[in-house]
Amino acid sequence: MPSSPFSLLALIRLMRPHQWLKNAFVFAGLVFSQSWQNGPLALRVLYAFAAFCCISSLVYIINDWHDRASDALHPTKCRRPLASGAVSGPLALLLALLLLAGGVLLAADNRGLLLLLALYGLQNLAYSWRLKQVPVVDVSIIASGFMLRLLAGTVAVGIPPSRWLLLTGIFVALFLGFSKRKAESFHDEASQRAVLAHYPAALLDTFMAVAMTATLMTYSLFATSPEAQLQHGERLLYTVPVVIFAMLRYTYQVHRGRGEDVARDLLRDPWILAAGAAWLAIFLSRRL
Repeated sequence: MPSSPFSLLALIRLMRPHQWLKNAFVFAGLVFSQSWQNGPLALRVLYAFAAFCCISSLVYIINDWHDRASDALHPTKCRRPLASGAVSGPLALLLALLLLAGGVLLAADNRGLLLLLALYGLQNLAYSWRLKQVPVVDVSIIASGFMLRLLAGTVAVGIPPSRWLLLTGIFVALFLGFSKRKAESFHDEASQRAVLAHYPAALLDTFMAVAMTATLMTYSLFATSPEAQLQHGERLLYTVPVVIFAMLRYTYQVHRGRGEDVARDLLRDPWILAAGAAWLAIFLSRRL
């Protein structure tokens, strides 16, 4: 028997808060510019992060509402709040309107951030309703979503973006996008995305390898650039092996069938979490 349509837990699940981890890209500019001690600037970045959380949850709700009938027939998606009947359609749309209002209010005094949020919302709706069926375009849309987050935390709040940081962001976003498709390819054919028919396994492996190589190359160049050496000393150089390990470990997990839900799967692997902690410890160290 489905739970009450007014279940608070079901509403929280509908917003998919674990996916907010992806919005951490907003903090990249603040972290690499070491501007976190600038209170007003850090607050603007925090508002941008919260605004993206609102709009990303809004997009998930609209997509789930649109796909509720087909999701109800899916072996795993049938457990989603709208598909299972745990949340009613009108209540879900009301929550979506509240999230839209929250996102707009958080970005109301920043036209650049409002524009990025609008682009993010529109491209994700276009992706869900049509473009997710177009090979390569589908993953490019996923990657551009990460880049919009990165730009929201730099250009939109007044932090000059590093060209190396932008390049690394592009390639790591493409890597995560193609990794997601690779993980989805391990499902049985009945529950696979239609676009996977256009992605042979060898092609996905090639795309992942190219994106990972480009990510490691641009991050290494960033870590050894005069710009990074001046601002961070030798610290970023020592993070390169950690980043290599984390990406190889994630690739291993993808080939085990994980990686479809990037945010959840990153948090499930203790070795990737340990690599993240090691990266942070090295980055914050003052002795390197």
